[in-house]
Amino acid sequence: MSRKKLLICGGTGFIGRNLVRHFLANNQYEVCALYHNKMPPRDLGRSGKIKWIKADLTSPNDVRSAVSGHDVVVQAAATTSGAKDIVSKPYVHVTDNAVMNALLLRACFEEKIQHFVFLSCTTMYSPKARPVKEDDFNGEMVDAYFGGGWTKVYNEKMCEFYSRIGSTKHTVIRHSNVYGPFDKFDLEKSHVFGATVTKIMEARENKIVVWGDGSDERDLLYVDDLLSFIELILEKQKKPFELLNLGSGETYSVRTLVERLIHHSGKTLKIEYDTTKPSIGFKLKLNIDQALQYGWEPKVFLDEGIQKTLRWYSKNQLAVAASS
Repeated sequence: MSRKKLLICGGTGFIGRNLVRHFLANNQYEVCALYHNKMPPRDLGRSGKIKWIKADLTSPNDVRSAVSGHDVVVQAAATTSGAKDIVSKPYVHVTDNAVMNALLLRACFEEKIQHFVFLSCTTMYSPKARPVKEDDFNGEMVDAYFGGGWTKVYNEKMCEFYSRIGSTKHTVIRHSNVYGPFDKFDLEKSHVFGATVTKIMEARENKIVVWGDGSDERDLLYVDDLLSFIELILEKQKKPFELLNLGSGETYSVRTLVERLIHHSGKTLKIEYDTTKPSIGFKLKLNIDQALQYGWEPKVFLDEGIQKTLRWYSKNQLAVAASS
C-alpha cells in the first residue's frame, strides 16, 4: 500500500515541529514540511526521512508549487503572538493570515488535494456560563479578538466554500490553548503558558510578575492530544466538511496555572500581579462532544502536561533560546 504524501505548513513552528515528529513515526505517511524564515532543526534537516521546502505562503507561485503532488495538507502556519500584540497591534494577526490561507485553499482546490486540515482557534466565541458548542458562535466577539477572530472565521468559511465546490475534504479544528514542547517561550511573543514557564525557570529573585490580575481562564490542551486528533480525523472523517471544537474539557484560571507551574518547578516564588499590563479578560470552556464522537479523548491533563513540558524545557535550553 502506497503511503499518502502529507504536507505540513509551518513545519518549524510550535505545532508544526510537533506534527513533523508525530507523523514521521507513522509509516502511512510520506512527510514534507514547509518553512519560511526559521530554518529546519538540524536533527530533522539531516534525517533523510523528511523533505523540507522553503516557501513564502503569501506568494501564489510558492504556494502552488509547494502544494502540488501531495494528498493531505495540514495548515499549521500562521503569524501568531501573545496578549501584548493582541492588545497593542492586533493587525499583525490579520493580513498575512488571510492572504496565506486564501492562497492555500485555492491551490488545494485546483490541485485536487484529498484532505485539508485548518487549525483555527476559539477567539470567535463569547464567554458563556456553560461549555460553548460549535454553533454557539453568533458574531459577537471580545473587542481584543475582533480582527484575529474574524480572520479565523473568514478562513473557516473558505474551507466550507471549497468543500462544496471541489473534491477536497476539509476539517476546521477550533482548538483551545495548546502547550507543550517547542512552544514559544520568549516573553514578547509567547502565550500565557510559555511566558510563565520562562519567568519561573529564569527567575533570579524569589518572585515573578504576572500580567493582569490572574482571573482570566484558559482551556489548556497538551499538544500530543491535538496531534492524535488530527491523525484520527484524517483516518475517519467521511463528510466533506467538519468544524470541531477541541480542548481538554476543563478550564483553569491564570492564577491556578501559575501556582501549579511554580509547584512543579520545585521553586519557592512569590507571585505579583501587574494590572497595568495587557489582560484580555477572557473565560471560556469548550463543549467537545463532537470530537469525542470520533473516538478521541484528551489523555494528558494539566499537571502531567506541566511536568512533561518542564522536563522538556530543562533538557532543551539551547533549543528554547534558538526558537525565541
